[in-house]
Amino acid sequence: MYLTHQNRLLRGLALATAFTAIGSSAIAQSAPTTTSGSKWESSAALGFTLSTGNSETLLGTADFNGTKKWDAYEWIVGANLTYGENDGNKNADSQRILTQLNWLVSERAFAFGRIEAVRDTIADIDYRIPISAGMGYYFIKNKQTFLSAEVGPGFVFEKKGGISDSYLTLRAAERFEHKFNDNVKLWQSLEYTPQVDNFDNFQVVGEIGLEAKLSNALSLRTYFQDTYVNKPAAGRKDNDAKIVTAIAYKF
Repeated sequence: MYLTHQNRLLRGLALATAFTAIGSSAIAQSAPTTTSGSKWESSAALGFTLSTGNSETLLGTADFNGTKKWDAYEWIVGANLTYGENDGNKNADSQRILTQLNWLVSERAFAFGRIEAVRDTIADIDYRIPISAGMGYYFIKNKQTFLSAEVGPGFVFEKKGGISDSYLTLRAAERFEHKFNDNVKLWQSLEYTPQVDNFDNFQVVGEIGLEAKLSNALSLRTYFQDTYVNKPAAGRKDNDAKIVTAIAYKF
């Protein structure tokens, strides 16, 4: 059964890869030649917490984020893995990947397509694959600060609590980032995804973090992330929160 769940998740990841490849191929045929400023801006981060004594606790996180901008396009990819144990009992085990392609139709407005794949054994989510598209807008956009919002329809495939389901959703999201100087930046994001024909079934994901540069390649990140699911799997809590401190490497 475990392998079956893994295979379903892998099929979801393959769908995400295919979606990205098809979108990239279409853009490559219609977009102007990539400019010299189109290199990837990527970072990988590792966080680790270990305590011994009266309580044996282990928590590890790994993150990857990449952004590529060229001509009128922005391509965003990300991945996150979290694993934790408390006194020998697993209390965190989740994986998430995403890819999003933005097409700037003006200096501030853009159309987007987005796909994610999530697995969380502690929350009893075998897989959750949200696909969405819509329009976005940069309310603030300069070298130090940006504030953007996105809205559009979506569709979710999921298996939660042993029950497979699929339904239409609405996705509304915003993201804010501010660079205080060349060494310190703050970011914040919020996403709300209700089921279109049942608004009692919704999910809210929020994050806020601070990053301080240690060198040209290394930085220290601390962030708080909270996920609220109004209708969790049976026997599971509706809220998951974590605070992570990690070392990030930019390349």
